[in-house]
Amino acid sequence: MDEAAFLSGCAARYRAAGFGVLGAAEERSWRKSWPPLFAALVRAGLKDLQVYLEYGTPGGGRRLDALLVGAAPGGGLGLVVVELKQWQSCRILDTDRVMRSDGVVTAHPVHQVAAYRSFFKHWRPESAPEVDVRAAVILHNATAAEGAVLAAGAGKDVGVPVVTAEDLARPGGELARLLHCGDLAAPGTRQVSQFEGIRWQPSSRLLDHVGADLEGSSKFALVGDQQDAFVRIRRAAARHLPSPGQPPGPEGGGEGAVITVSGGPGSGKTALAVRLLGRLMRAHPTTRPRFITPSGTLRAHLQDAVRGHGAARELFPAASSLRSTARQAGALIIDEAQRIKRTGTGLPADLAAVLEHVPVAVIFLDERQIIRPDEGTTVDEIRTAAQALHRTHHHLELTGSFRCSGSAAYTAWVDALLYATPQRWTGHAGYDLQLADDPFQLQEGIDHATAQGYTARTTAGFCWPWTRTRPRGATTLPLDITIDVPGRPGAPARTWHAAWNAATALTHPDDGRALAPHSQLWASHTGGHQQIGCIYTAQGLEYHHAGVIIGPDLTWTDGRWQAHPDQSRDENLRHLTPDQYLPYALNTYRVLLTRGTHTTHIHTTHPDTHQLLQTLTRRS
Repeated sequence: MDEAAFLSGCAARYRAAGFGVLGAAEERSWRKSWPPLFAALVRAGLKDLQVYLEYGTPGGGRRLDALLVGAAPGGGLGLVVVELKQWQSCRILDTDRVMRSDGVVTAHPVHQVAAYRSFFKHWRPESAPEVDVRAAVILHNATAAEGAVLAAGAGKDVGVPVVTAEDLARPGGELARLLHCGDLAAPGTRQVSQFEGIRWQPSSRLLDHVGADLEGSSKFALVGDQQDAFVRIRRAAARHLPSPGQPPGPEGGGEGAVITVSGGPGSGKTALAVRLLGRLMRAHPTTRPRFITPSGTLRAHLQDAVRGHGAARELFPAASSLRSTARQAGALIIDEAQRIKRTGTGLPADLAAVLEHVPVAVIFLDERQIIRPDEGTTVDEIRTAAQALHRTHHHLELTGSFRCSGSAAYTAWVDALLYATPQRWTGHAGYDLQLADDPFQLQEGIDHATAQGYTARTTAGFCWPWTRTRPRGATTLPLDITIDVPGRPGAPARTWHAAWNAATALTHPDDGRALAPHSQLWASHTGGHQQIGCIYTAQGLEYHHAGVIIGPDLTWTDGRWQAHPDQSRDENLRHLTPDQYLPYALNTYRVLLTRGTHTTHIHTTHPDTHQLLQTLTRRS
């Protein structure tokens, strides 16, 4: 088979595996990196090893550049995880990070491939064949000296060689040993079938470690109706799912259970969902429980929370793999389900696949957090679909408020402001609501709270352009947001400038210092208080002190809320009519106004809206 036909076949299998359409950059990487790998294997006498390219871990959480499988001494399987890099040089920032020559900061390849090695060790079920897992990094464009710099920068020896272009020219036997393949032989047909038949799942050691962290963490303590819901969901899981050494309970059978859990902002949906994942991991490990959210921001934070257990990242597959995960998991938790994309009427196809295949599906949603026209799953739609499939359906409501200092009064005030008759804020001992006269005042409060050691963030409606790219070597973000502040007696007019959260992390080009976090980690990582977040980076998260800018896309005019889609910079919404845009605008600001656990300070750019809020709140 010639190279073009081979690559075409690989691209077809890539799509069939659910990775999407092959991009130009990915194809270039294949063309440049695969030939040196194949040539090295042939040179080292390893051409009979089984080679898997773009090997995907369960749920699509990661793709390995190459995986070599051979017969190890003693009859077991030998696995070599290979990371292919086209780099020649990089700057070592610390043992975990490097800066490429193009200024991009990325994970150190040695530790990156060591994490992949850890996956195979921690996710091998006890019934699977023994595997001896090794790893190697191949820099096929680098010199030995350049490779030595990278290897030395990995810190203590982690058993991962850095193989360079000069190394690839070594004698065959020496090269085979360098690639950790010197003792591997061609695998037999039975061994290949055994390997391909392994259903990777967390080992009991990993389950105990991470499950205990998730289930026992005080951060995820459950109270009130959260506890009641937790007990009811556990009971349903026990009826329909096998426990270690036991079949499903006597009330099982049928087509499984679908459980919907709804609640407003701060009602504890995500806390309950995370605790539930920990419980299912420990009580029903063979069902391969997973947690999926359409919110890339929330997923990034969950993965960041288990960063000490690299193999645990597989528990949080991407939303794009929802359908494939549904065919593998016996228990699936979906958070922020109202954000699942839909292409027509009825239940989204991805969610329909979950109801069809997953024995126990727990779906968390808030219908007043639908913020785009291509979203909008409802409890009624899920109930109807479950009944059509003869699935048991339970619906649970979370009515508490754990975010705004437990202030149900504040969330009720927000709902009345946006959806009913605005009410005067009469105060709550544990919550601080104020109106800021200008954005300078708003930001001063955020800076002060940050200096006191609190998490504090400002968000705004998407009413200003967002420059996602920046010049190479830049040390600042574009100040896309500008708000003119009229002068007061004795003071000149001023213009407030601010930057949106960074599309990609901003690091100093000289020493790699973090200057601004990636947008998905804006709400929690150092420096985020200096950028402005939007609905897509704030939804599902919380922080102590919230500043909110209500932009010109939503105004209080003639005694009612009016929407102005022409003032929005969101391409998914600008084409709507004012009446169509209004519910999305109201829902968006409801989300932004309910992120703060202790404080919300508001500024609005519209005079009449400012006057309304002035009558309802007190000034900063």
